[in-house]
Amino acid sequence: MQDDCRPNSDLLLRDIQQADVQPSGRLKIFFGYATGVGKTYAMLEAAHRAKSAGVDVVAGYIEPHARPETQALLEGLEQLPVKVVPYNGMELREFDLDAALARHPQLILVDELAHTNVEGSRHVKRYQDVQELLRAGINVCTTVNVQHLESLNDKVAAITGVSVSERIPDSVFDSADQVELVDLEPSDLLERLREGKIGRPGQVAGAIENFFTDKNLASLREITLRRTADRLDAAPCPEGDEKPKAGEHILTCISASPSNAKVIRTAARMAKAFHGAFTALFVETPEFASMSDADRSRISANVRLAEELGARITTTYGDDPAVQIAEYARISGISKIVLGRSPHRAGPRHTKNLVDRLNDLAPDLDIYIIPDQKAKQPPHTPKARPTQERFSAVDLMKMLGVLTLCTLGGYFFSFLGISDTNIIMLYLLGVLVISMVTTGRSYSLLSSVLSVLIFNFFFTAPYFTLRSDPSYIATFGIMFLVALLSSSLTIRVKTQAKMNADKAYRTAILLESSHKLQTAESSEAILTVTARQLGHLLERDLVVYQANGQGGLLPAMCFPFDEVRDLFPLLTPSEEAVAEWVLKNNKHAGATTNTLPGAKCLYLSIRGTGGALAVVGIAVRRERPLLSFEKNLMVALLDECGLALEKELTMREKQKAEAQANQEALRANLLRAISHDLRTPLTSISGNASILMERADQLDPGKRQSLFTAIYDDAMWLFNLVENLLSITKIEGSRVHMNIEPELLEDIFAEALTHLDRNAVKHHIRTELTDDMLMADMDARLMVQVVINIVNNAIKYTPEGSHITLSGRRSHHLIVVEIADDGPGIPDEAKEKLFDMFYTANNERGDGRRGLGLGLSLCKSIVTAHGGTIEAIDNHPQGAIFRFTLRASEVKPYE
Repeated sequence: MQDDCRPNSDLLLRDIQQADVQPSGRLKIFFGYATGVGKTYAMLEAAHRAKSAGVDVVAGYIEPHARPETQALLEGLEQLPVKVVPYNGMELREFDLDAALARHPQLILVDELAHTNVEGSRHVKRYQDVQELLRAGINVCTTVNVQHLESLNDKVAAITGVSVSERIPDSVFDSADQVELVDLEPSDLLERLREGKIGRPGQVAGAIENFFTDKNLASLREITLRRTADRLDAAPCPEGDEKPKAGEHILTCISASPSNAKVIRTAARMAKAFHGAFTALFVETPEFASMSDADRSRISANVRLAEELGARITTTYGDDPAVQIAEYARISGISKIVLGRSPHRAGPRHTKNLVDRLNDLAPDLDIYIIPDQKAKQPPHTPKARPTQERFSAVDLMKMLGVLTLCTLGGYFFSFLGISDTNIIMLYLLGVLVISMVTTGRSYSLLSSVLSVLIFNFFFTAPYFTLRSDPSYIATFGIMFLVALLSSSLTIRVKTQAKMNADKAYRTAILLESSHKLQTAESSEAILTVTARQLGHLLERDLVVYQANGQGGLLPAMCFPFDEVRDLFPLLTPSEEAVAEWVLKNNKHAGATTNTLPGAKCLYLSIRGTGGALAVVGIAVRRERPLLSFEKNLMVALLDECGLALEKELTMREKQKAEAQANQEALRANLLRAISHDLRTPLTSISGNASILMERADQLDPGKRQSLFTAIYDDAMWLFNLVENLLSITKIEGSRVHMNIEPELLEDIFAEALTHLDRNAVKHHIRTELTDDMLMADMDARLMVQVVINIVNNAIKYTPEGSHITLSGRRSHHLIVVEIADDGPGIPDEAKEKLFDMFYTANNERGDGRRGLGLGLSLCKSIVTAHGGTIEAIDNHPQGAIFRFTLRASEVKPYE
């Protein structure tokens, strides 16, 4: 029987042949109702057909059977060697996952999907090995029986009387690409069992009497057929017509009851039958703080069970579970609630149980009660639950001190003639104060009793005895009840206040985390914020590994909750190997999980859309496991961290793309400007040179000199252009090596003036220095280039006869250099773009054909590389001033 809409008995073979590149492997399960129906045999037959069709098939692990026909089918198939693991003096045969990943066949056979691996293996369960094979792109065939499905475990145990410990989550079964039902008549199965083809000969009689009975086999077969049919009904057909959803939302509650696991499984089956949502709610009451370790462990196990069955885990807080369940059901749109029925406890008849109260609070909900068969068994004396409340000498002294003050106050009231009623009120006040200042319920209860005895001893006749007038008995009783009720209400209010404070603290942590993550400016800052907030939230040590972008991890960042604690035990190679596995597989692993559970930390991936971006390790101690609400808050914070990392990564990619776009635009503009501006001087040079070559003898000396001058000017322009291009390329690319040394500013000016444009003689150029020994830290070669470019710019854009002044002065630790002219000046709108590459001012005196706009841009780059600033300002009454700064050199006196 196939759970697929296409009528083909071996679709996996076709899928393997037709798939070119499969991002993840495909899973086929051979499903049966009992051992011996022929699952392994059918799997091996399918493997031979696949091999005949050219598929690369490997037998990864086949359970060793004493069945000759099954063993014969292994011949002709490549088999991976099993991994022999020593355990408690024995050698156990296990599937070698690493060898299978290294071999990486198209199809691998892995028998017994529900098998539990030997302690120390990477995964606790074999189905997790199979999941890793699927993530690696390897197709897998495997086998499983119906009693190994988690949701059916209770039902099968009720039928057969045997509870199977090796189970797989229903999600694994439902996620299979194909499930092939391997069926056999129960009578034929029993015949095979009697013939010794199943199991060892000595176990046949016992198996037939206990498990392999006609009734059991018929029931198991029916369950198997129904489960396969349910999966077939849930699978979409190729046409894409989705089945209508019933819109049901199933809710069950998590508790420490031993029968709670059965309730969760029943609710999961109901959610699957109705195709509805499934939620598991845990109501944290004040009693949770004093709960025993056994009950806490049972709650954690039930939370993991609900997660495996596909439930969404939710935690609420309150002292009345019925009110919390009803309110959550109303807000979340719950349609059905599945609860367990515990044994009735003795109590007042008018006291309503949880189900009755839910009926009153939420009459529109369908409530299903799952009976607990264990409740019908003869009662036994339960072990006393260890209390979490410990004796405190400080609280005892507080209680005795308050009662002493109340007694002294009573004597004072008696001295003033105040009635006994007021003294009683004084003791009631004392009980309330004790309830507020002590940490345990027992001190309040003890103070209620002591207050009655002390009042009787000191303030009722006969005094200093516990004997009293019978008329006081009613007073004592009422006084005790009022004190007891008052202390209980006070403790309840104090507990509620503590719970509210805890909720407010957690909410504040999450809000603060959101704000800090939004303002963090780097991946390291985001991870640091997340780790510190998790540390405050969980009060645990953490290690964080960031992905290096090449499939590996960067060195760990440690965040101890206690600043003096050494986290070296969390940084061992074995711990880092767990973190690497989590990064690669994007799954959680380590302590409290079924993957590498021997680790000291629980490792979780911080996920982005493209995979894991980082891994966080949270130290887990046996005496303090992670609670369900802590996991929910932790996952929420890590998801927000993943979003922040994804955003930061996107911003970096965007900046990188913008930088590349700017570089491309710069390259295009540079090529465009060079190709345009080089054409004119090259044309002039070639034309003038051609005239001189052809008619040099016919030209008069003045004309020849004019042509020589034009060729020289154009060649020098090209030479300066090339120099500027080379310099600005080095500066912008951060490849220039600057030789910074103290230099005299006078020498820089003198060197620059000897390399000016030949038109410099048509202007009045002078230098003004306040000190002939004015020195600055600079690269002399580059600074000479800056002065040349600025002065040549002034020569180019000012009329003949203009005055150009080079000056320098000291201002604190800076040297201020100014190059001023009295030309037409620079418009305000041009000053903002003057130092941009390729910008040329629209000046009618400038030589338009030589306006590439690189000189001033180069000047800015050089000055900035020296740690200075450059600007253009107006010169009064007219002209422009180019001002830049350099670091002044400290001249040591001669000794």
